[in-house]
Amino acid sequence: MTQPDPHHGSEPANSGGDFHVFDTTLRDGAQMEGLRYSVADKLAVAELLDELGVDYIEGGWPGAIPSDTEFFARAAEELNFKHAKLVAFGMTRRAGSSAAEDPGFQALLDSRAPVLCLVAKSDMRHVEQALRTTPEENLAMIADSVRTGREQDRQVFIDCEHFFDGFRQDPEYAALVVRTALEAGAEAVVLCDTNGGSIPSDITAVVTDLRTRLEAVLPRERVRLGMHAQNDTGCAVANTLAAVQAGVMHVQGTANGYGERPGNANLFSVIANLETKLGMKVLPDGGLAQLTRISHAIAEIANMTPDEHAPYTGHAAFAHKAGIHASAIKADPALYNHVDPVVVGNDMRILVTEMAGRASVELKGRELGIDLSGDKAALDRITKRVKELESKGWSFEAADASFELLVRDEVEGGLPRPFKLDTYRVIVDHDPSAVTVAEATVRLDVDGERVIATAQGNGPVNALDAALRSALAARHPRLAELTLSDFKVRILAGSKGTDAVTRVLVSMSDGESEWTTVGVAPNLIEASWNALADGLAYGLNRRKSLPPTASRGAP
Repeated sequence: MTQPDPHHGSEPANSGGDFHVFDTTLRDGAQMEGLRYSVADKLAVAELLDELGVDYIEGGWPGAIPSDTEFFARAAEELNFKHAKLVAFGMTRRAGSSAAEDPGFQALLDSRAPVLCLVAKSDMRHVEQALRTTPEENLAMIADSVRTGREQDRQVFIDCEHFFDGFRQDPEYAALVVRTALEAGAEAVVLCDTNGGSIPSDITAVVTDLRTRLEAVLPRERVRLGMHAQNDTGCAVANTLAAVQAGVMHVQGTANGYGERPGNANLFSVIANLETKLGMKVLPDGGLAQLTRISHAIAEIANMTPDEHAPYTGHAAFAHKAGIHASAIKADPALYNHVDPVVVGNDMRILVTEMAGRASVELKGRELGIDLSGDKAALDRITKRVKELESKGWSFEAADASFELLVRDEVEGGLPRPFKLDTYRVIVDHDPSAVTVAEATVRLDVDGERVIATAQGNGPVNALDAALRSALAARHPRLAELTLSDFKVRILAGSKGTDAVTRVLVSMSDGESEWTTVGVAPNLIEASWNALADGLAYGLNRRKSLPPTASRGAP
């Protein structure tokens, strides 16, 4: 038999290994519709999860899925975890055989993973209808598989599939399955809400009942239970926390809640709640502060847009909009934040909208490094201007760069504009062969000199962008670093038809950070120009290391 690779992790970092944080992003999370990891992706995600400090990383099903087999082979050579142990997922041995002779079980051992997680049936209906075996043989399959894994120096977890449904149908047999696995030497037995149909009160009642049954026949320290929750009721995180409060010592989940159907328990929300609400230290020192960064990094690897509204890690998780909130936050940020955003590596944001008051604008200015507290007149002008523009369809809550340009235009100094528009013209040709070409000409004032440039593009906005860059390239070579990362168009509410008022959001990046500008006009091209020109102007000023602009009248 293949021996485990000693380089794959050490003892869990928390509390002597008493509590387990078990990530299944690469196995259960990979079942999410539209999500597909390459082997290289999985290796990158595993390194991020280890950096976070989880105890176990379930890498997939070697022997059953070729890419997972490759992942474990590469992991043995390329990964050197600091905190985590790598877990191979599979089934208990088949009915009527032995684990030592089962090829599927042997594939798990061949993976060189130091930990095995074996799925087992705990619902009598599944034993009889899916496995088509007897209750006794199902117990023998579990015991034999756990013992064989332990004999090969592996830690073994048992995932009791459909546990809560099975317990409701036949609590005696479901409890016997758990007891059998624990007596055979399982590190912990994980109670799976496979169909995701439970709510927290269900979890509390079942876990409490199960522990009472088990502790009547086993030493209390051997009754090690875990929780795996699906999110079909929207309660996966709450169910996991309820299980912990009822006594489980092992939680499973996925990065950002990825998974089949509505997904799994979001492990990042679970971790944050365990640490900040229940006072449990489940990550190594510094791990919690990496939560937001790692959440977003894994989303990028998965080619998924990070959830703006995710608890703790979302861009909007600590964003405040209403003026009354801003007034209170100005006095004390803790009044409207349930935790300090820095604890989970996030930031508080003030959203500037038509609801903004002077406090919102002042706080947002402070966030941008602009002190408006000593210039009431400027503060009033900016607040009035924001309200006027928002009433016409501008949206500054999604366009921080446009708001900063507006503020700096109202205070002494401002951001220098690299050009002033004289005119632009855009022509779109569609020929008989169905080829469409856009051509744009811009006439600008650049440092007092008239510059004219013409360029083609695959659309009018692309052509304008190309012409603008051509006109400025000689004086501003940094333009080559600025790329368009997103372009959104929306017809504003209350306007209809092809002459409707349009709002355009343009996001740009210089490879280090991203910013968004907004443009609004009845003409789509004009709205696009406004956002595009502001975005390039902002980007060209970003690295000039300008000190925060002092307000007129500021002390």
